[in-house]
Amino acid sequence: MNLSAQARDLGILTEFFDGQGQRHVTDETALKIIVDAFPNRTPRHIIEGSVVVRSGRASQTELSKAVRLPLGWEIAGGGKVIARGVTNEGVIVWPQDLPVGSYRLRMTDAASADEEVPLLVAPERAFGGAFNRGWLLAVQLYGIRSARNWGIGDFTDLSALIELASRLGADGVGLNPLHALFDDRPTDCSPYSPNSRLFLNPLYIDVETISDYRPGPGSDDLGPLRRSAVVDYAGVAALKWQALRAAFAAFRAERAPERLRDFANFRAEGGVLLQRFACFEVLRHRFNTPWWEWPQEWRRPDQAACDRLRAGADANEIEFVEYVQWTADRQLRACKAQADRLGMKVGLYLDVAVGVQSDGFDAWNEQAAISRSLAVGAPPDPLNTVGQNWGLAGFNAAGLELRCFEPFRDMLRASMRYAGAIRLDHVLGLKRLYLIPHGFPARKGAYVQMPLEALLAVIAQESVAHGCVVIGEDLGTVPPGFRDDMADWNIWSYKVMLFERDDDGRFFGLDHYAPNALITFNTHDLSTYAGWRSFGDLKRKRGLGIDPGETDDARWRALGMLDEILKGHSIDRHDFASVIGFLARTPSRLLAVALEDLLGVVEQPNIPGTIDEHPNWRQRLPVALGEIEATVDVAALRAATAERAKN
Repeated sequence: MNLSAQARDLGILTEFFDGQGQRHVTDETALKIIVDAFPNRTPRHIIEGSVVVRSGRASQTELSKAVRLPLGWEIAGGGKVIARGVTNEGVIVWPQDLPVGSYRLRMTDAASADEEVPLLVAPERAFGGAFNRGWLLAVQLYGIRSARNWGIGDFTDLSALIELASRLGADGVGLNPLHALFDDRPTDCSPYSPNSRLFLNPLYIDVETISDYRPGPGSDDLGPLRRSAVVDYAGVAALKWQALRAAFAAFRAERAPERLRDFANFRAEGGVLLQRFACFEVLRHRFNTPWWEWPQEWRRPDQAACDRLRAGADANEIEFVEYVQWTADRQLRACKAQADRLGMKVGLYLDVAVGVQSDGFDAWNEQAAISRSLAVGAPPDPLNTVGQNWGLAGFNAAGLELRCFEPFRDMLRASMRYAGAIRLDHVLGLKRLYLIPHGFPARKGAYVQMPLEALLAVIAQESVAHGCVVIGEDLGTVPPGFRDDMADWNIWSYKVMLFERDDDGRFFGLDHYAPNALITFNTHDLSTYAGWRSFGDLKRKRGLGIDPGETDDARWRALGMLDEILKGHSIDRHDFASVIGFLARTPSRLLAVALEDLLGVVEQPNIPGTIDEHPNWRQRLPVALGEIEATVDVAALRAATAERAKN
């Protein structure tokens, strides 16, 4: 099979049009690397790919014209066959009483050709939320300043934020991704570049509330960490890991029966994934190189090898990793329970990164489903004329099908566990991912088609099971029909007011916004409201040698357009409370209000395209948590969100 045919069979597009309408033909060398990065896919002769059946809808699947009829089929799962049949037609009509779940469809035609594919029975739609309209307080948790934390926001701060949000009338707290990063790379701090999306970042643990905690040396070092304008990740990590190890030693020495039982339950719940993560962390520290350079026996996860590691000299260290994850999990679970007690409509709204670092746990554990040699990104568009390379490894279609979509399901479950809503970063990747071979410029990547319907089915299954709303970050070059597919499955859209303008730059009115959407003024990658009004973002980018993509004249015009849309809806002021008031009146069911904007912060959390030039993911809020309520204009905020409080 030639290269083009191989690419076509794997869903790799050899040419595409970018956001500027320019045609791109994938470089042959890059294409070969992309093809070789995917697992081999068994040729299909009966059915093209995975089958999706939606509860409550008549469903059938067309067979290939090459099939020799009659064709026998059976659906198996959980060690038993749940349905079987024979068809003499060119389609299989599926029973309407199939239980929701994930199965294997086995087929044999008259020529004894056998084939097996995943079959997903999904709820008709994802969970829609048990509320009309509400709003969320959006926070970068690491940036919370408090009198008691150790220089980084933690889960006790989150508990206080939940209380604050409830007093302000909010229906939940929105957070940056809480994914596990690398504990030995404290400056590699982007929450969107995780080691694993399946586990939590231990730096968010409040060590002082652990019953095993014993104060030790280092308390004198907390003053500078607490006073710092930015998060000193190295300093925080050094003290927290020291305290966590001391707490673990006390836990093992005291062996409190109730805590031992809860720890055992957590380990049982975590199962193989938790065991492997703990082993991976120990091996990563032992070898101190990317996992593909480890000794051969460890380059792939092997349960027997992990069992030997757990039974040997590293048993204590492996248990420590599990202890840390248990501690983080229980503190986050307590926050979720608190939001439930307060009657919040959403509770926690968590963000899910689009990919993982190639040398992290997820990429090691799922080598068929995650392509470590390819980076997720975006082709050139008007805002990024050379394209974007996010440096993250993403899922591939062939590997996900081989694994019956379990890696994708595990990722969803990890975030939905304690969330009332999640946001999938770059949800367009459910339909197609733009992949770039390492070492190639972003413009030389290729789009790869993904099994959209199957991924939406898994989302619906997990969303309904967890009672969790799913919001898709659908910004950028959106393929035709994609938003219709999202709406059909009840995946909500993500609307950013700064982008919601017509071709002349005029902001859209209230009726433009869809009900099933989360609406916000900006994002963590965009200017804050104070920065936008003061031109601070333009000045900062120019000072860094970055083209902001906007002139001062264009900004003045945009400010005028904002005044125009506000006045058109009888809002005479243009402070941030006025913007909230406008957004609160849209039909969109969720509104996110950034704490930075309420506090008038000028600098944005992240400037894409920078690394050390700007304190990305490190900025702390200018006031302490206990002073926020006295600093924010609470009366104006309540008035702006009053209409949502009625729902």
